[in-house]
Amino acid sequence: MKQLAPNSAAARDIANGRYVVRPMSQREIDEIVIPRMRSAGWNPGIHDASTFIVADPNGFLVGQLHGKPIACVSAVRYDDSFAFFGCYLVDEAYRGYGYGMAMHEMARKNAVGCVQGGDGVLEIIAKYEQIGRVAAYKNIRFEGVATSAMHRTKDATAVDVRSVDLQKIALLDRACFPATRIAFLRAWLSQPDGSGFAVMNGESVEGFGFIRKCFQGHKIGPLFAKTPIAADAIFRSLISTIRPGELFWLDVPEPNENALGLVQRNGMKEVFATIRTYTGTPPALRLDWVYGITTFELG
Repeated sequence: MKQLAPNSAAARDIANGRYVVRPMSQREIDEIVIPRMRSAGWNPGIHDASTFIVADPNGFLVGQLHGKPIACVSAVRYDDSFAFFGCYLVDEAYRGYGYGMAMHEMARKNAVGCVQGGDGVLEIIAKYEQIGRVAAYKNIRFEGVATSAMHRTKDATAVDVRSVDLQKIALLDRACFPATRIAFLRAWLSQPDGSGFAVMNGESVEGFGFIRKCFQGHKIGPLFAKTPIAADAIFRSLISTIRPGELFWLDVPEPNENALGLVQRNGMKEVFATIRTYTGTPPALRLDWVYGITTFELG
């Protein structure tokens, strides 16, 4: 596995105390990570700082050189078996000197003993392989525009997700995500400027989804459903909450053919793709129930 070169500028600056990697607070995520994500064109949600940190209060790291933030990464440890990496950004002037690798090595210490997941750009898959990550499948970002026909046409079978027992939501979430994440779901599904819906089958959750306001438009995620009918009802209900003409995005795992059919029926276009990677054995998930992942940053 590729490691920090001992003769690199970063290694020297770590040794003499000029470069420090440490956890961030929620305020620092808002002040350091979110602006960098916006500059990189990632278009985060306007409440991402306050919801992301709930997943793992120690999972967001900043690299500081002479006290100046120059890099960031997240290594969210959901439990003792699974962690997810994201928010990996290094200021352009400091790339190629090992500062990013040093920060990534520190982040991996937060994930010792875990299968580590991540979503990365397709062009540098070879670099992921150098740090022990193996490609599993593509996640494709689709962009849509809300139409007048979509506006205020909530499906009658969909109910407000906040009215559903969170433990029941978590059962479906766990089938579609590699770890239990109750605290995060509670924060994510109750954030301001967002809407969520669920479809019930008796006392069990047939599907649920959430849409949140971003600095530009809106993102849907997650969208998990056991059937195409439930997925369609939730999707239409989510889009009904935004104004005609507004942009929205959904990140679809390529293996789910029904999800690809949903975006095609709704006139969405592919704009970006990532590759999902894992260390170790990939977790067993119901990808046929995953119509939209939660985020590229947290899995």
